[in-house]
Amino acid sequence: MPSLIFRILPLLALALSASPAFAEDELSAGDTAWMLTSTALVLMMTLPGLALFYGGLVRSKNVLSIFMQCMISAAMAGVVWIVVGYSLAFGEGNALVGDFSMFLLDGITPESVSGTIPTYVFVMFQGMFAIITPALMLGAFAERMKFSAYLLFITIWLIVVYCPLAHMVWGGGFIGAKLGALDFAGGLVVHMSSGYSALVAALVLGPRRGYGKEPMPPHNLPFAVIGAAMLWVGWFGFNAGSQLAADGTAGLAFITTNTAAAAAVLVWALLEQLHHGKPTVLGAATAAVAGLVVITPACAFVTPVGALGVGGVGAAICYAAVAFLKPRFGYDDSLDVFGVHGVGGTWGALATGIFIADFALPEGVTWLGQLWIQTQSIVFVALFAPIATVAILYGLKALLGDLRVDEDAEYEGLDLAEHSETAYAGD
Repeated sequence: MPSLIFRILPLLALALSASPAFAEDELSAGDTAWMLTSTALVLMMTLPGLALFYGGLVRSKNVLSIFMQCMISAAMAGVVWIVVGYSLAFGEGNALVGDFSMFLLDGITPESVSGTIPTYVFVMFQGMFAIITPALMLGAFAERMKFSAYLLFITIWLIVVYCPLAHMVWGGGFIGAKLGALDFAGGLVVHMSSGYSALVAALVLGPRRGYGKEPMPPHNLPFAVIGAAMLWVGWFGFNAGSQLAADGTAGLAFITTNTAAAAAVLVWALLEQLHHGKPTVLGAATAAVAGLVVITPACAFVTPVGALGVGGVGAAICYAAVAFLKPRFGYDDSLDVFGVHGVGGTWGALATGIFIADFALPEGVTWLGQLWIQTQSIVFVALFAPIATVAILYGLKALLGDLRVDEDAEYEGLDLAEHSETAYAGD
């Protein structure tokens, strides 16, 4: 009997975290406090974490454009989520997308409770995911997309790609509720969707002028490292917060998140030592983010020892994508969004099935069965996100014409060309 209870309790926690159909409706001050904190931590991942990380990696003439793109992602997604995004993601709807039953958050009041937290807190926590996901994509086509095109692109993408995927995985749709795929905090919804879509966008826009012919080194590595460090801290809210409670499963997600990131940094540094003769600071920052990406879908379904495997192997796979795959095919994924988030998210979703602990296996599902389920979910997202993104981009090209700035503007830099500002005096 104790062993049976031990197996059932995590499954109940999983059911609570995977869907807005909460198991209980009694407000907990402790859970609410943790979720308010987690929500703020996830926002910090975008502002200023991602802004600093990406901003430090581009050339000095484009750093403000990165900051502005992150800021406008927070603003636009913050509005779209309240107006219609939350309803499309978590409304009852059908197997593919929610409905408009909660348009403008209709029916939600300060007294509304979702599980053990106020519904408003759940709405805002999920809204932080909607903010960072489209912002992740900008690193792939950094330094060349028009600001107006970017604004329209992320707005449409959020509604057409992100919200349906969030519904399919977390909102009662077919990937989570019907297929049974496990994605605790967003390997499919956040990282694969943004990574694959970002690659498509980079290919549609074409490479930066001079790419492969002139050096384009990061202009401020301290910015990038500080940003990566803030992402690492914020990721505890991202992953452990996805339990929606301050309990043992949140603690498991907390420790596996750190363990995977730490393993990834060590493995990446070793690979750089073997490949180039020296480990780099840029490599360590990239590795930390890669480790956090790969553990995201698996963080509550593997043990801390399993997290070592998820993070260590994930670092090797992402390193290969960045160091060998991109040069081999010659695409200009400016800041390695596909190599880290697309490839890393894919590995994380697959690794969830490979390293899944016995206590996390759904009842009646074998290890091999769950691995097959994870594989099917990966294939679906790897097709759905880029196909939808291609349609969005070519629709915008028909509406706006060219989506990228002209040659003079790109040479001058997007800070001046798009925003009439410079980050540094004398530029």
